[in-house]
Amino acid sequence: MNKNMRMFHKKTPYELTLDSISPLATKHKKKKLTRSSMQLAIMVFFIFIFAYLPMFGLILAFKKGDGYLNIMDAIFNSPWAGFDNFKHFFEDPDFANVMLNTLGLNSLQLLINFPAPIIFAILLSELPWKKIRKTMQTITYFPYFLSWITYGGIILTLINSDGIVNTILLKTGIVNTPVEFGEAKWFWPLIIITSLLKGLGWGSIIYVAAIAGIDPQLYEAANMDGANRFHKIFHITIPCIAPTIVLFFILSVSGILNNGFDHIWTFQTQINLSRSEVLDTFIYKYGAVEQMYSYTTAVGFFKSVVAIVLLGVGNFVAKKTTGSGVI
Repeated sequence: MNKNMRMFHKKTPYELTLDSISPLATKHKKKKLTRSSMQLAIMVFFIFIFAYLPMFGLILAFKKGDGYLNIMDAIFNSPWAGFDNFKHFFEDPDFANVMLNTLGLNSLQLLINFPAPIIFAILLSELPWKKIRKTMQTITYFPYFLSWITYGGIILTLINSDGIVNTILLKTGIVNTPVEFGEAKWFWPLIIITSLLKGLGWGSIIYVAAIAGIDPQLYEAANMDGANRFHKIFHITIPCIAPTIVLFFILSVSGILNNGFDHIWTFQTQINLSRSEVLDTFIYKYGAVEQMYSYTTAVGFFKSVVAIVLLGVGNFVAKKTTGSGVI
């Protein structure tokens, strides 16, 4: 009986006592720095260097640093100006025209160019022929990989007075004389159309991916209920990708003062300057060319404040109306 009891109480390999624990086993091993941790640390380092550290230069917006040859000298040695640079910008004779062009172009792009990739992605998903769908995706993606200088040069060649566009318009009798697309009245349509053609395919990628992630059983159930193609689009596809649409809409609204310098600069001339001068080109001309660092820093700071406010307002409205937002 005693022998059986001793066998019953025999230690198993999983039982530990204070005597059986080695002092070395109680020491915590140092965690090794993994490859993913190294990559994360490097990413944070570069974000700090290139995104947060340059924000120190915003101090120039409150200083009289215009005309200094050395920017660092302007930051540390120029006298304080308070809000004079902001006041100068708001009182600038070009302020109204620049803001009108900036807001007008971005509002049109938000109205036309924002829904275009969504519609295109839905149309692609409805194509039953996989090869045709892939071909259309490739064709529409290609312009995005061209720089605006190259792409803009091609467009300017096509719309020249003796280009293909004018040749077609003349031969079809739509116009009697070549259209001068370089005039100011054609600048806004030119920007809208070129940005739409260049970014349509690339902008639809995220929506194509979102549509591909929708549960196919939803469409099967809709087919059993007798739903047609339009019913499935409006009652399944669009509601399922609505969070993605809301997210990109909020980001687009927050960037309403950003036109894209390279795009505008490619098509801007002295002839269309009254319709093409936007904040991005305005900052470049006064900052880089005329070395008005404090003045243009104040303009850039103004853009950032507006973007943050619009982001917060857009996120608040989206959460109240749709239940989803950026944060």
